[in-house]
Amino acid sequence: MPPSLPSLPSLRLMRMVRPMRPYVLSPTNDHSLFAAVVVAPSRNGLSTSARQNYAATGATSATTTTTRTGDEATEFRKEASTPPRRKPLTKEQRDFLSSALRVNQTGELAATLIYTAQTPPLVNAHPHLRPLMAHMYDQEAGHLKTFNSLITKHRVRPTALYPLWSVAATALGWSTALMGREAAMACTEAVETEIGEHYNNQIRALLQMFEQWEAESYEVGDEFRALIGTLRRIRDEELEHLDHAVEHDAKEARPYWLLTSIIRAGCRGAIWTSERV
Repeated sequence: MPPSLPSLPSLRLMRMVRPMRPYVLSPTNDHSLFAAVVVAPSRNGLSTSARQNYAATGATSATTTTTRTGDEATEFRKEASTPPRRKPLTKEQRDFLSSALRVNQTGELAATLIYTAQTPPLVNAHPHLRPLMAHMYDQEAGHLKTFNSLITKHRVRPTALYPLWSVAATALGWSTALMGREAAMACTEAVETEIGEHYNNQIRALLQMFEQWEAESYEVGDEFRALIGTLRRIRDEELEHLDHAVEHDAKEARPYWLLTSIIRAGCRGAIWTSERV
């Protein structure tokens, strides 16, 4: 006997109690994140009033979300497009930076010429000093390359006394090497003492400038931070040369006090002049 079909009222009742589709997680097309999207249930299983409430609530929520997201995006674009506050340099600050780069380049040129003149007679008499002299020369050549690049980039005029300092540095290196190992090392000690103090003065001046800018809520640019890092590195390498000179009997030179005093005074005069000429 064939099974009896359910009556029309029974079908209507079955339709009313049909289970709703559950919330499910479906993958998105974003391959960079493990994300999921909540899929809403079918509205076929909702009553007429529930459908109306769902539609109204969903539309309001979507509008609110869109508005909020749009505001956040607008605020983010404002923050991203706002340039950092940078204080323009005063004339005194521009002059200071130009003179600093000019005199630093001059000093590093003189250092390479001193070592170039010292090395042949010194290494002939003391072959074990060849690696040390080569090491110090290579570092000075690197310093000179750095400041050559900086004055070219920032269009800073080199000192007008370039030829004079070239002759003076070569003569100083050659004469102290002929006086002996101790005198050559005393020359290095005297020069690097003045150069180290000179770089310290420049670093202090830049730090004071940075503190003033930050106190006025201005930002210090990356180029300035890189410059002060370069000055610190070069200063430390110059002071390393001073230590090498002392380790190799610089203070045994005769007459030590007179020799180092004359060289240091000459360095101070060259620095003062090159900052201005």
